[in-house]
Amino acid sequence: MSDGNTAGPVAHGGTARYSSVAIVLHWVIAAAIVVQLILSTRMEGRTPQAFAVFQLHKSIGITILLLSLLRLGWRLTHRPPPEPPMATWERALSRIVHVGFYVIMIGMPLTGWLMVSASRLSFPTLLYGVVPWPHIPGVAGLAAPQKALAHEIGEVGHLALAWGAVTLLALHVAGALKHQLFGADKPVLARMAPGARAGRWAEPRLALIVAGAAAAGLFALVVVPPVARSPALALAPAAVATPAPSTPPAPQAEASAPPPPAEASGSKPAEATQWTTSARSSGLGFETAWSGTPLRGHFTRWTAKIQFGPEALDRSMVVVRIDLKSVDTGDEQRDATLQGPDWFDAQAHPVAVFRASRFKAEGTGRYVAIGTLDLRGVRKPVSAPFRLALTGDNASADGTVTLDRKAFGVGVGPDAGSDGIPDEVKVVFSVKARKTGPGPD
Repeated sequence: MSDGNTAGPVAHGGTARYSSVAIVLHWVIAAAIVVQLILSTRMEGRTPQAFAVFQLHKSIGITILLLSLLRLGWRLTHRPPPEPPMATWERALSRIVHVGFYVIMIGMPLTGWLMVSASRLSFPTLLYGVVPWPHIPGVAGLAAPQKALAHEIGEVGHLALAWGAVTLLALHVAGALKHQLFGADKPVLARMAPGARAGRWAEPRLALIVAGAAAAGLFALVVVPPVARSPALALAPAAVATPAPSTPPAPQAEASAPPPPAEASGSKPAEATQWTTSARSSGLGFETAWSGTPLRGHFTRWTAKIQFGPEALDRSMVVVRIDLKSVDTGDEQRDATLQGPDWFDAQAHPVAVFRASRFKAEGTGRYVAIGTLDLRGVRKPVSAPFRLALTGDNASADGTVTLDRKAFGVGVGPDAGSDGIPDEVKVVFSVKARKTGPGPD
């Protein structure tokens, strides 16, 4: 007789059973598969909740993969208990089902991992919101046609294995019930449920298994994974001291202000002052919604070149450069999606640039900066109203600009999943600055 840590069968009540390690792995993996099959029905739609369920689904899938590899290694190094007497066809079917389960337990996570690694949206994987999990080496860097093919292979394989899991699960359960309820001479259940007595309908361990399966299914139906919160702009100041990547100057880049009108009195015209922004108290972010759920984000790296004077609006100008790869919405996977080709396309267009060389006064302390925004290679005119407060050498400005994201090609691709996101997005800024000197003559 051996214990749960040795190779060979373990005697329990006169019946050989699997080792304790094999039994625990069997039931944990079985419960996880039930959860996965039901969770997959809750991932439809483009909502924050469905996205969160998808992340949980990925986490459990990788867990199944690791546990299945451990189970296979244990099986190869520890001899299983002898099988009870069976007909030849039953023994053959049993082996097919067991081999099939290993294919599914390992193949389904692998095909799912392949889909994520080859996704156009570049979803990173963070297991249970904590542990980063890499893409399959080499897949994410494939050329677009090969990447699309890899994704299709993963998708077709994943779906086929999912249906295979349902079929094998039904066969496995049916076989176990047949031997338990109608085969007193075939103690099959006792091999994985020590102490179970074949032929006994009112078997407590069978009832416990049914209850466990029901609990796993109920968990999959009601679990509400946390939806990542969006950081508030006021709590996430931009690191404006870190320069954003440079871009080649556009044809109209940083156009100089028009020459000031001639002064009839011959007095020196008012000067536009140069200002330096404060990294600690400035912020640049955006506000939108996702299927009715408010969504806020900000950029952690941007620079602002400011030359402004209330009495020298014709000599004022501002250039803001935004590093699109620094987007932060409080969720790494969502941020990676925003940087992808269907949204900011930060790989091809890493920097957005707002330039303004015209300003209008709209009342006391209220102005409008009139310029252009270059985003994703698209340039559009943009007017940015703002409030300004001057105290000695210090300035404080804040404002909100509403942009049509589709006008810049943001989130318009077939796979963008932007149905639940409004076309109009608010860009919010709050700037603290200090005078550093007069503007150029």
